Amino acid sequence: MKAMHIGFDAKRIVRNVSGLGNYGRTLVNDLDGIVGDDTALCLYAPDQGNEQLRSQIHTSRHIRFVYPKHTRIKAFWRSRGIISDLRRDHIDIFHGLSGELPIGIRSAGIKSVVTIHDLIFMRHPEYYHWWDAKIYAAKFHWTTREADRIIATSECTKRDIVELGGVNPDMIEVVYQSCDTRFRSLVSEDKKEEVKTRYQLPLRYIVSVGTIEERKNILLAVKALQRMPEDFSLVIVGRPTPYTEKVKKYVSENRLNHRVLFLHQVPSSDLPALYQMAEACAYPSRYEGFGIPIIEAIQSGVPVVACTGSCLEEAGGPDNLYVQPDDVEGMAACLRQVIKGTAGREERVARSQRYIKRFEGKDVASQVMDIYLRTLG
Repeated sequence: MKAMHIGFDAKRIVRNVSGLGNYGRTLVNDLDGIVGDDTALCLYAPDQGNEQLRSQIHTSRHIRFVYPKHTRIKAFWRSRGIISDLRRDHIDIFHGLSGELPIGIRSAGIKSVVTIHDLIFMRHPEYYHWWDAKIYAAKFHWTTREADRIIATSECTKRDIVELGGVNPDMIEVVYQSCDTRFRSLVSEDKKEEVKTRYQLPLRYIVSVGTIEERKNILLAVKALQRMPEDFSLVIVGRPTPYTEKVKKYVSENRLNHRVLFLHQVPSSDLPALYQMAEACAYPSRYEGFGIPIIEAIQSGVPVVACTGSCLEEAGGPDNLYVQPDDVEGMAACLRQVIKGTAGREERVARSQRYIKRFEGKDVASQVMDIYLRTLG
């Protein structure tokens, strides 16, 4: 493979526990496994960030982190000042992993690729502070003018980029997000028992993983629980936001406290066990750019019920079930259809696991590398 110097915007790699952080770490590690001997993968971060997250990047002769010399100008360095460092390091192509590129990278003669995960701030600005939505939209527009190629993580996101950004669809390629395959590994009974005891898990439960915010719409699953058999509980795993109090208020008013368990700050090492002991996964989000928890659940052998309206059907494939985001009875009916003991449950999961192989590991890295090579010509 042709030797290259590839640069990456690594801010999210060293700071974000999930989401954009996972995307960057997984991609860089997968690229490390396929690049040639003389290829350099340079990770440009405004600071060292979280040591535990940084340590998830392979120790490799191909990979090195690059930080600004003057730490007081981090924001300026990431948006503009980084250009001089990219020139110094002879970067052939720069990849903005989280929807942003440095201003002036095109005029500097450095080829660039940007991954755009979603345009929720434009499609649903009501979920953002009005000023934040305007800033994100402005960054999106100037990034699409700087980029040589755009990677969208779903067909849904590609459609949004074309519609909301007026971007030529020919410069956009869909490369589905890679997902860590560790959820495929069966968790030992000892580990399951440890996790069950630590979190006081119920015997039968539906799991939902993701930030507990209004857009994620977890209240739909809570309402659906009322239409499930009494021995079922809902385990909600994720970072709390003010919306969490709204959900808890509903839980309390409807006397569901004994059936709804909120878990915050759960380490990633406990997630496989939490998934694998569940009977189903509910992912009722109103809008997503991809939906990694769906992939994690399927890898864990758990069927998923999600919502229509964005890209979740793309992520989960045709063998999981989807309902409108306000359809409480539909959510309950679908959950009842996929719990343990229902006809065709195991076959449904097996077909889904075959479907999601397209999102795993080196295949995604190979697609991205092909885009780099074609962009460089």
